[in-house]
Amino acid sequence: MVRPDGLVRLEDADPHNIVRLILPQDGDPAASHARAARTLRDWRERGVLAPDPEPALYVYEQRDAAGLVQRGLIGALRLTTADEGVVLPHEDVMPAPVADRAGLMRATRANLEPLLLAYRGDSRGAAARTVEAAGDQPPLLATTTEDGTRHRLWAVTDPARIAAVGADLATRQALIADGHHRWATYLLLRAEQPAPGPWDQGLVLLVDTARYPLRVRAIHRVLRRLPVADALAALGDACRVRRLDVPLPDALATLAEAASGPGNAYLLAGDGAFHLVTEVAERLVDACVRHDRPEPWRRLDATVLHHVLIDHLWRVPDAPEHVGYVHDAPAAVGQAERLGGTAVLMHPVPEATVLELARQGVMMPHKSTSFGPKPASGLVLRSLDLE
Repeated sequence: MVRPDGLVRLEDADPHNIVRLILPQDGDPAASHARAARTLRDWRERGVLAPDPEPALYVYEQRDAAGLVQRGLIGALRLTTADEGVVLPHEDVMPAPVADRAGLMRATRANLEPLLLAYRGDSRGAAARTVEAAGDQPPLLATTTEDGTRHRLWAVTDPARIAAVGADLATRQALIADGHHRWATYLLLRAEQPAPGPWDQGLVLLVDTARYPLRVRAIHRVLRRLPVADALAALGDACRVRRLDVPLPDALATLAEAASGPGNAYLLAGDGAFHLVTEVAERLVDACVRHDRPEPWRRLDATVLHHVLIDHLWRVPDAPEHVGYVHDAPAAVGQAERLGGTAVLMHPVPEATVLELARQGVMMPHKSTSFGPKPASGLVLRSLDLE
């Protein structure tokens, strides 16, 4: 079995790295999940991981190298379905990752890392007051990750304070910013249980975006087996294409300018240059994109990309061996150049558009957005055997 270099590096860096739990590698999925369960049990028996002595909420702070701060609350949240309108998903999920995560959670009987949820709070509410007051106290934990981000964690154990925070948050609506597959896994595992219990809740990080706005980034595509020349030839007269012989930052600035106007815009890369694709033919959008969805969904860059370009013009199967999803633009370009493929660089979707569609119950294409910063894995885990 060949393992990704990054995963090997993390495993070699520390015998207790969290990747040994969240990304176990031991041949087939069942063996990997069993290995994670054994590792978790061993770490608990040896005191590598220890349960807190009393129930708690956790205030979690991230401060990046530029000084930007994000704070939120980590805790177990009661699971709700989309039609209840409390926790709003906005992206479709793929069955295979949900099945894999379900197998891992069944084996470990644990939520190994929190989802990221965004909500709009009240600065006078109990949740906001609790989050802001934590900074005046010594943290339970403080560490700095290799990217220069400082992480601090405070435990809130006062039952009255926890109850007040719960009452405050009960009136809010949250958007899944990161973790759609894990949320779907939570719901799947809850549905398997014959009676109420700890599977009725899931570990989340709630961030009040009125106080700490999340950053929205694009997720780029790498078409591994489609050379740029073939991609451009297949576009024909269906789009306007302009070659940009400029550095990547300048090309991304041109993409941002094009994306601010009407229509869709993409950058193709992988052949040493950048190609700005705009003005996708309206006849193709009308023919290829389903009409039973709201117009904002039909006009999303990801919608038009997958339905018109990837499916219709390029005829590339949306399978892992053909399409990769990469968060970092330089990494996407580098990968395309190494493989002889095509990187499709995207512009971020505005948060307002994401929320508008989520409130209508409309799912965006998978891998449409990347909200951040994401919580560091390994700081807070939830063992269902303790509840």
